[in-house]
Amino acid sequence: MSESEATTAPLLAPDLGFIVDLVKPHSTVLDLGCGSGDLLKELQVRKKVFPQGVEISEECIQDCVSKGLPVYHGNLDEGLADFDDQVLDYVILTNVIQVLHQPDMLIREAARVGRQVILSFPNFAFICGRLQLGLKGRMPRTDRLPYEWYDSPNIHLTTIRDFDELCRSQGFRVMDRIFLRTSGGTCRRVRFMPNLLADQAIYVISRS
Repeated sequence: MSESEATTAPLLAPDLGFIVDLVKPHSTVLDLGCGSGDLLKELQVRKKVFPQGVEISEECIQDCVSKGLPVYHGNLDEGLADFDDQVLDYVILTNVIQVLHQPDMLIREAARVGRQVILSFPNFAFICGRLQLGLKGRMPRTDRLPYEWYDSPNIHLTTIRDFDELCRSQGFRVMDRIFLRTSGGTCRRVRFMPNLLADQAIYVISRS
């Protein structure tokens, strides 16, 4: 799928098309916090992957089962003790790490279990959020972070620079980075000053 096609992939949030492009056909994939399974199903159909998912919501698990996806109930804050080292080609975390109590622990676990980890997160340093905080003195609300401070599921927001530092400190190898501007109904890559101008980041990492 080309970059332009990735922005219009049916049934998927625009940024997920880029993640589909990163996965090799016929690989084994574990999607952590897989939600209703739309990404896993797209990977199963388009890339013929062998999918698995972990999700805490019973309603979402039922949606996945109705799509024919093997998804298990699990709390990601408890880690991945049921999985052996390097047993999967890919572990995917899309917009998950910011809602976890111990995101660094789960990232280490994902890198232990998967040969590659594909993860995405909203960039808290995006310019629209900075302006709201700097000029209005209020917690930012953007397309990627639409919640009020008191009802937000996000408890560990990060920035692109902060995540780069985490990768360095934890010894992760950064294999690829994709920065996106998804606000305003579009989805396009950002190649200049991404920590300021991108509202979404996608990383591919592995154990060194």
